[in-house]
Amino acid sequence: MNYVTGVVMQFTTQNSDEVTVKARGRFISRAVDVAEVATKRFLVGQIKIAEKGVKIDSEEFENKEGNKVRVSTVEIKLVKN
Repeated sequence: MNYVTGVVMQFTTQNSDEVTVKARGRFISRAVDVAEVATKRFLVGQIKIAEKGVKIDSEEFENKEGNKVRVSTVEIKLVKN
């Protein structure tokens, strides 16, 4: 809920025109939930997911054991209507 509050605050008090929600790995579902709750419960009709506003990718990095690991990432861009 704190992330949803952060998104709502950016649009209302900071008067932002767009906010990007980013996540990777197992937190991708949380980013999707944040975007959906913000658009469909709190700022209904005021914001939407931008056209071509979802970007998926993956990052490769080395873990503690020295193995290369790929982790999925997502960016969801929300914009004012």
